[in-house]
Amino acid sequence: MSVSPAVEHMLTDAHHDAMNRALAQVNALVLGKPHEVRLALVALLSGGHLLIEDLPGLGKTTLAHALAATLGLGFQRVQFTSDLLPSDIVGVSVFDAQSRRFEFHPGPVFAHVLLADEINRAPPRTQSALLEAMAEQQVSVDGTTHPLPEPFFVIATQNPVDLAGTYPLPDSQLDRFLLRLNLGYPNEEAERALLSGEDRRDLIAGARPVFDATSVLELRRAVAGVHASAALVAYVQALLARSRHQSGVRVGLSPRAGIALLRAARAYAMLLGRPHVLPEDVQALFVAVAAHRLVPESDGGDGTSLARAILQGVPVD
Repeated sequence: MSVSPAVEHMLTDAHHDAMNRALAQVNALVLGKPHEVRLALVALLSGGHLLIEDLPGLGKTTLAHALAATLGLGFQRVQFTSDLLPSDIVGVSVFDAQSRRFEFHPGPVFAHVLLADEINRAPPRTQSALLEAMAEQQVSVDGTTHPLPEPFFVIATQNPVDLAGTYPLPDSQLDRFLLRLNLGYPNEEAERALLSGEDRRDLIAGARPVFDATSVLELRRAVAGVHASAALVAYVQALLARSRHQSGVRVGLSPRAGIALLRAARAYAMLLGRPHVLPEDVQALFVAVAAHRLVPESDGGDGTSLARAILQGVPVD
């Protein structure tokens, strides 16, 4: 059934109102990080997943909880530890003596929003339990496939890999995250407000949800309608090509990375109230989308520096 222009306009107004309120609420809970908050919402609206990486105490979990409180969706949190098993995440089949058959008991992954806290403290076998869920929105247990709720959004936090007791995420796992954010230390004004203000946990507990499952799915459909011109697609392709020949890069960006970048750029443009993508949108997102997907030539290579060099090396025609 076609939608009249008047209804489309009403939906657009409702979308923008919800997005603006969501941005305002999360920014009130996570101080001094407006760009990172905008990128976190981009991950949600793009249908991707979000990885927040930084040192302990810089607000990773606060941002994750603030997002979850704002989304108004079913929420589960898993604290990743060295003894966590895959079944602790996806669930397990248990034999029921009365019915004489196995019954599946779903794990915490069966939620709209899954917070995987300190994901790199679990061993690789447990980390990989999320692969199918993040890629296919389903899990397979004992040969049976179980669909996950829609929308499904993973927010993972991790400490830098040089900290004791951490396991680096495999490349296949990193590639499932649309964006990786690094928060860094707050500026002086934000830090003073944090030190003298109310506890963040109390503020998050009092936050009111802005979205629900229906509105999130509507927003994701609206993102798909944001226009990306042929010239814009060519610019993204040039960035991909440059990454495969950039000095210091052993493995460049795949076509899937380019698709993720375009999808995120559409969401970014929509958050700014535009029906079309500009090169500036791609540039604002490129490091967050690309850095964790690049494989440096040396073990000490920095994907963030390489992503910035790639961005600077491709002119906008």
